[in-house]
Amino acid sequence: MTIDEVNERLKELAEDAYAKRSGGITPGAKPMLGVRIPKLRELAKQIAKENYRSFLEQCPDDLFEQQALQAFVLGYAKDEIDTVLLYADRFIPKIGDWAVSDGFCQTFVIARKHRKRVWEWLMEYAGKKDEFSQRVVAVLLMSHFLTEEYIKPVLDVMNDLDYDGYYTKMGVAWCVATAYAKYPDETNSFLIENRLSDWTYNKAIQKMLESCRIAEEDKAELRKKKRRMQ
Repeated sequence: MTIDEVNERLKELAEDAYAKRSGGITPGAKPMLGVRIPKLRELAKQIAKENYRSFLEQCPDDLFEQQALQAFVLGYAKDEIDTVLLYADRFIPKIGDWAVSDGFCQTFVIARKHRKRVWEWLMEYAGKKDEFSQRVVAVLLMSHFLTEEYIKPVLDVMNDLDYDGYYTKMGVAWCVATAYAKYPDETNSFLIENRLSDWTYNKAIQKMLESCRIAEEDKAELRKKKRRMQ
């Protein structure tokens, strides 16, 4: 499938009303045609089966849907892990909105087969003072590294993601809240002693209180842990 064919397909799938709704909740995103995410995923799977490298090398970044396709294609690509990471390195600096960021992270299931290698690679982004690089770290770890082996290292990394940007802080809060749902004892110890900003810490608690995966008796204790904001 050529880039021209991909773009024509996107136009066929576009919905103006959906574009208006989605654009309103995705600050920083490229202009939207209004293609629904399930349709984008179907198209991405087809591209990944054909020649994902050619697509990623040629696909423009003019539209949200073009970037979202790249995010999903990276997740569906079947290749050597170092090759996929090379293409991911080219893609991540282009991320400018939460939807493309999270779509990439949550689809990148190859990380589960190569956790050691992906961890090493991902730590390079943990050190970057960039909002979406650090959000990628938080959401990718949340999506694929909340295991018995990695829970403590993941929480340690959350302490180090200190870029003062809304989407970084929200990513960290989301990861910590999800960690609590899966590993409450380890995460509770983290809540007692951590370096999170008050805003990020309280946002994590809020997300825990909103979760249907956390028992009401635990939520009662979590309410007591909220920090007073200065």
